[in-house]
Amino acid sequence: MIFLVRHAKAGDRLHNAHDDRKRPLSKPGWVQAEALADTLAAAGATGPLLSSPFVRCRQTLEPLGKRHGLDVQRDTCLGEAQPFQPMLDLMQTTPDGSVLCSHGDMIPDMIAGLQRRGCDIMNAPQWKKGSVWVLERDDHGNFLTATAWAPPA
Repeated sequence: MIFLVRHAKAGDRLHNAHDDRKRPLSKPGWVQAEALADTLAAAGATGPLLSSPFVRCRQTLEPLGKRHGLDVQRDTCLGEAQPFQPMLDLMQTTPDGSVLCSHGDMIPDMIAGLQRRGCDIMNAPQWKKGSVWVLERDDHGNFLTATAWAPPA
């Protein structure tokens, strides 16, 4: 099983228009990131921790990284507006227990793509910031089920 996380709440995009890649988490986003660390650790998320290069994604996984003594690794295929296949390849080959953090434009497309490939969606989708998809795979990296978790309160 791997975990696909939409980054936690971040500052206003309009106030950071000069370089959206550097937009950090907001105070509520840091609270979400801490709560996500609790939830993910309890569910068996052991790493590696892979993130979009955007600051808000890396920061979302930092509390979990601190718990496990892991660095958050950047991967450009998890960034905004990236092609589908490289992200799918990463998800198929990353070890069980991995946590990947991406964006609101990437995750719905990925879940739809997995569903087209036969993955069963187990409950109503969750797309809000801080939501998590728990993805079960077979021994060949094919996705069998996807279960959405609502963001932490």
